Amino acid sequence: MSQPHLTIRAIATGVLFGALLTPCNVYSGLKIGWSFNISIIALLLGAGLWGLLARLGLARALTRGEGNIAQTAASSSANIISGGLVAPIPALAILTGANLPAPQLIAWVFVVSFLGIWVAWYLRDSLLLRSGLPFPTGRATAETLLEIFNEGREAALKLRVLLTATAVAGTLKWLDSGPLALPRPSLGFTLPAGGALVGHGGITAKNLTFTLDPSLMLAGFGAIIGPRAGLSLLIGAIVAWGLLGPWGLAAGFITPGPADPSASWFPAMIEWLLWPGVSLMVASALTKFALHALGTHRRGAAVPGPTRDGAARWRLLGLGLASALVVIAQVGIFGIHWVIATLAVPIAFLLAMVASRVVGETGIPPIGAIGKVSQLGTGVTAPGDMTSNLIGANVAGGAAGQSADLLNDLKVGQAIGAPPERQIIAQVFGVATGSLVGSLVYLRLIPDPGAMLITEEWPAPAVATWKVVAETLSAGLGSIPASALAAVAVAGTLGIVISILEHRHGARWLPSMPAVGLAMVIPASLSLTMCLGSLIGALLTRWRTSLAERFLIAAASGLIAGESLAGVGRALLGILE
Repeated sequence: MSQPHLTIRAIATGVLFGALLTPCNVYSGLKIGWSFNISIIALLLGAGLWGLLARLGLARALTRGEGNIAQTAASSSANIISGGLVAPIPALAILTGANLPAPQLIAWVFVVSFLGIWVAWYLRDSLLLRSGLPFPTGRATAETLLEIFNEGREAALKLRVLLTATAVAGTLKWLDSGPLALPRPSLGFTLPAGGALVGHGGITAKNLTFTLDPSLMLAGFGAIIGPRAGLSLLIGAIVAWGLLGPWGLAAGFITPGPADPSASWFPAMIEWLLWPGVSLMVASALTKFALHALGTHRRGAAVPGPTRDGAARWRLLGLGLASALVVIAQVGIFGIHWVIATLAVPIAFLLAMVASRVVGETGIPPIGAIGKVSQLGTGVTAPGDMTSNLIGANVAGGAAGQSADLLNDLKVGQAIGAPPERQIIAQVFGVATGSLVGSLVYLRLIPDPGAMLITEEWPAPAVATWKVVAETLSAGLGSIPASALAAVAVAGTLGIVISILEHRHGARWLPSMPAVGLAMVIPASLSLTMCLGSLIGALLTRWRTSLAERFLIAAASGLIAGESLAGVGRALLGILE
């Protein structure tokens, strides 16, 4: 007798945990520009919930097939931020002065992500069945799925670690943002104030944001990203806030903040530092993107269409319907000319194909690079139109993000023999859930993007990147200050060169350029804490390898989820009050 897959309780479980964890990615995306994959968390929580009910005699435990459906729906819900909620949508709101109304935002995020589902369904045969790509994230999720249902005791231990870490981080964040603010000690140094700052008493570590942030979420991210990325963040923080910042302050092309040794100068200094930071991130991401595409071309690994089976017609019909909805939404919601709106769809499809292949090879979705390529393309087809620029790129990034996510889920389904059509249905439920929950949470958290974002409270580095590229393409390079333009050139060149060296010789002894660039557009305190978390994770892996392999990811994920949920809860409570 075959095991059940697409059941009401499997969908309900995925929707429940997707709705619970989607705010975590919205929160972390606006804080540090990164999100985390919740597939394994959803598996642990779903299996744990129904296992508990089974022990109480109230229900049957989930089957492997139902667990796969639940994690498919949950992961697609949390991945909804690729639909624009933490990058192009807030960037457009800053430029236009207002957020979209809730119904329009929900509809837009849904149709963009819906397109990604059908792109993935179209590419499944070529990328999963014929190419043999590993899809590392999907493979890791599949191994976890098999482990959960083969070794229940180990899964129960991981779930306890996850929930304990969630409770600890959530409690700490709740206290820190309410009655018991935790200390944020400064590193204690003071730099001399020369040049344009003559008359100031000095530049303190707090002025330059060199404090220790007691954030378990950041430490959890550090443990997940590893020591190379963590140390790269430290390098970026030192270069930006410890060298370039003081130099620019003395030279006069960076504006200081209030003459108060305990004040943060982040809002003033980021106006200049974001230029080299964004340049470094964009140049390195685009270089890696181009090198992957070139490597694919040289291997002759072009992406063909699907095989001709009974589902081919449905795939094409679904892709056509999703494409039409995206065009209609661009015209109806944003007033984009129908020709420009139509051109955005094939560009999105082609870029999503490339992004999906990169994810299949490396496990890393190049959504930022995809968006920038699309922004450059729209800059040619609709010069000077920042709305078309951001929204056209949003289509490409959203389609690429959901396509990559579904292909990872389909990799899991392939490992257990799950019918792929049922995962498509679960993905649609997940996208609908994420569109609703994610949009409402974003609107509640950030009612005034212009005043709240790209600040020390909400650094929103992805928003800054998309906004700067759109403004630059609209106004031209002449709008950039001469000092910033020089920094853009140097940082961009460095990003290209290091990325080429990394591609040719490996990454072991080279810093991660995206991480270095990120550290230049967020407070140094965030980078320091993530670096510390990465080093703790590395030491644990070195000296307690078995323990780290079993529980490190679960514990780190719990820290991220706990603080994110508490932060969202506190923010919403503050708004309601």
